[in-house]
Amino acid sequence: MKKIGIYAKKNDPEAIKAVKGLLEALEKRKVEFLIEPDVASVLGKKSCQRDEIPDAADLIIVFGGDGTILGVARTVGDSGVPILGVNLGGLGFITELDRDEIYQNIDMLFADECCYEERIMLLADVYREGKTLIQHNALNDVVLNKSALSRMFEIDIDINDRYVTTFRADGLIISTPTGSTAHSLSAGGPILYPTLESFVVTPICPHTLTSRPIVLPDTFVLNINIKSGDDVHLTLDGQVGFPTKVNDRVGIRKADYKTKFLVLHGRDYFELLRTKLKWGE
Repeated sequence: MKKIGIYAKKNDPEAIKAVKGLLEALEKRKVEFLIEPDVASVLGKKSCQRDEIPDAADLIIVFGGDGTILGVARTVGDSGVPILGVNLGGLGFITELDRDEIYQNIDMLFADECCYEERIMLLADVYREGKTLIQHNALNDVVLNKSALSRMFEIDIDINDRYVTTFRADGLIISTPTGSTAHSLSAGGPILYPTLESFVVTPICPHTLTSRPIVLPDTFVLNINIKSGDDVHLTLDGQVGFPTKVNDRVGIRKADYKTKFLVLHGRDYFELLRTKLKWGE
């Protein structure tokens, strides 16, 4: 472990303080730090461009909540560098450690027994008049919904080039197992174990109540044709948005790469669910 990339939640004094503490704790080790500019400028350290860190680092440590990690995961993309999340936020479903635990586990960062957990990512393409407009990746979910007024829109769903159904709904969520505890869960979708190789399609307030969430193998390719509805937006991980038009097609498939998370201790996912979702209380 010679190069460690560091990202942190922007404009968060606690995140800056935590990064400073880590740098001091690793001061005696021969480690090079690649720190994103916003954090480096506050600490008075040399910076590295945000999108250049993944290709140069052996490990990335992220200080923040799940939202911060989602943004970093999309930046890391296909570089394959593992991510260690340090939770400074609220729920922290995809963070590995709390702030104080990072100092207790420093030696494990350099140990051979570190384990990795791989999570699938989605790729979303928007096609208009036969041309590809954008392509974005997502660790949590890809969502189609109205940006302002709560009015239904109509979409055709094709899976593996076969027509499945036409939805009239307030929106549609295509979620990875990682994202199944996020927006999809609030819309009535199931919880998927995070390392499953599958995704779930969850309609938001469908016109027909028999339109229910469906879990699909991640080898399937989903195509969504927008038949009606103005001001429909495609949103990725709740952070990147793109306006669509009627007759646009959105293609969604599993990315050829996965996000790799560093696991420092025996995480019990069911204990995590009990704690974060307050089961049994």
